[in-house]
Amino acid sequence: MADQGPQGLTRIIKAAGYSLKGLRAAYINEAAFRQEVWLSVVLIPLGLWLGQGPLEQVLLVSVILLVIMMELINSAIEAIVDRAGTEHNELAGRAKDIGSAAVFVALLLTVFVWGMVLLPRTL
Repeated sequence: MADQGPQGLTRIIKAAGYSLKGLRAAYINEAAFRQEVWLSVVLIPLGLWLGQGPLEQVLLVSVILLVIMMELINSAIEAIVDRAGTEHNELAGRAKDIGSAAVFVALLLTVFVWGMVLLPRTL
């Protein structure tokens, strides 16, 4: 039987280490990710404070985390495309544009959710 690698808790610990390595790499190499992280440092506590009840708090915070997740995926796509080559390629450009669009849609969703939750209270 072939070695299947680490199992159980060891596998979870190693996976967490790889995830932290990825977060660190994104923070060091991606300006947009750094900006979104610092914005989330402000917006997540604000969402917890402004949300009236657990459902609103979860909505306000989860859309911020969704932006972070989309930025990580976009950064991964860009890294793979850049690794594949620097010459112009229509498909590579399309992949990067689609990744960027995913971040943009997440940002639009964030504005929509925050607006729908908070605007009725101010009007």
